[in-house]
Amino acid sequence: MIDTDIHERVMYEELLPYLEQPWRRYIEDCHWIQEKHMPYTQPAVAGVDRADAKVPDGRPAGTDLEFMQQQLLDENGHEKGILTGALDPSPSSMHGWYEMATALATAYNDWQIDKWLNNDDRLYGSIHIAAQDPQGAVKEIERLGSHPKMVQVLLPIDDILWGDAYYHPIFEAAERHDLAIGMHHNEPPVHYGKWPKYFIEWHTLIPTSHMNVVTNMIFNGVFEKFPKLKLIMIEGGFTYVPFLMKKMDQQYKDLRHEVPWVKRMPSDIIREHMLFTTQPLEEMKKKELMQIIDQIGSDEVISFSTDYPHWDYDSPDAALPPNLDEDLKKKLFSENARNFYPKFRK
Repeated sequence: MIDTDIHERVMYEELLPYLEQPWRRYIEDCHWIQEKHMPYTQPAVAGVDRADAKVPDGRPAGTDLEFMQQQLLDENGHEKGILTGALDPSPSSMHGWYEMATALATAYNDWQIDKWLNNDDRLYGSIHIAAQDPQGAVKEIERLGSHPKMVQVLLPIDDILWGDAYYHPIFEAAERHDLAIGMHHNEPPVHYGKWPKYFIEWHTLIPTSHMNVVTNMIFNGVFEKFPKLKLIMIEGGFTYVPFLMKKMDQQYKDLRHEVPWVKRMPSDIIREHMLFTTQPLEEMKKKELMQIIDQIGSDEVISFSTDYPHWDYDSPDAALPPNLDEDLKKKLFSENARNFYPKFRK
């Protein structure tokens, strides 16, 4: 199994050895903390995490490699797992002070390599960047892009329109270093200028924020400009994909004059360039899953993920419908991810 969404978590004091001055001083002496303004109360006994994922010594879930190895990697027989972090909010979502955001991203990456990637051959990492500083972001990608265990650049899904040319230097650097782009939702989707009132609204509508990203990047010509670029949409599921493909194709037929730089049907771009993680997977029967795959027109754009250690973790033993054909199971659990990530193909 190749798990495409595992959240390791850092405690701020752990980043201090990896932060240079003056950034370290702001945390140590000025008690600076990242902006946190989520308008909801997390569900479940342990907040955002599984109650049983809390480290036995009392530390939050996802902060201890040995415990994660026992509870996730060893228990499920992982071949590979991709770390997507839990630095919330993402440095790319910090308002103002991009120098601090860039410093935090660099420190996080060094901590991730030192404490996680260097200590388990199964784990692979995501390069965190502060995208509001494209020059600094490209510098960080150049610094770590050749690292054999860094497989993607991680970007948040919030109110940023990633297809804008302002961010294209990031995609160019990622493509040059055989790195995928990983998109993970960060803030609630905003509707009519307002945030949802309840967590259940946000959690239900997460796919809408993912649809915004896919639509924006395709119609802004990102994949025409960067033909080798790969995009994985993380923790948004995949059941919305057939609707989005059909809707985008119809709009492209009607309005392609507005985006003449897009040379292919959006559905073809999705099938060639994108991967969608399974979690959070709705309960469904085998027949329903096969209908969705048939509507997508490919069984190679879906990849299994657990979202460990979050409260809505998907068990590899129970998340997918039973009695799937072995070839399909192999694709969903490992081969689609192996074929998607350029560094896994080397």
